Amino acid sequence: MYVPYFFKNENIDDVLDFIEKNSFGILISRSNTKFLATHIPLELDKDENGYPILTGHISKGNPQWENFVNDSDILVIFNGPHCYISSSWYDHENVPTWNYIAVHIYGRVKIIEGERLITSLTKLVDKYEKQMENPVSVRTMSKEFLNNEIKGIVGFEIEITEIQSAYKLSQNRDMINHNNIVAELRKSGDSNSHIIAEEMEKYTNKKSI
Repeated sequence: MYVPYFFKNENIDDVLDFIEKNSFGILISRSNTKFLATHIPLELDKDENGYPILTGHISKGNPQWENFVNDSDILVIFNGPHCYISSSWYDHENVPTWNYIAVHIYGRVKIIEGERLITSLTKLVDKYEKQMENPVSVRTMSKEFLNNEIKGIVGFEIEITEIQSAYKLSQNRDMINHNNIVAELRKSGDSNSHIIAEEMEKYTNKKSI
């Protein structure tokens, strides 16, 4: 991913927090003839050495898993808030642009089974069910039902080898124009615009060199 210097975020805690909050990603791999992609939730976890990894699963009917030989390369894209930035908000002539946050994860994938897969499924379901009025859990599912459902999926984990993050939040603008953009975004009825305005205010100290 092309990321100009002033839009890079190399704070790993920021990036991992972003992934946790925007965990519905795009899983991309390559077959012999074309690229394959699946839109799925992914769980941020840690390996036995405490390093961050991603875990997930896809349907066994999805041919993408057939290319998951151990340690094959894979890309995951996590998209966050984004919005249009009008050049009418500047105090000088310029072109419109788009502000956004996105993270690309490069890694090596391997298939997981048995207890490792059940643990992955348990964590994933617990994350999203905890806010429900009557949460369900993998722990309370009958063994017969769970075993039958697991037959229809392929679990995997991704060893992260590289993280690229783009936080394009008008860090290349002076404070007058930066503040003008924030003010205009706050007038919008679009929730993405409001979130971008909040993120811009967090990163006002990250200016171009």
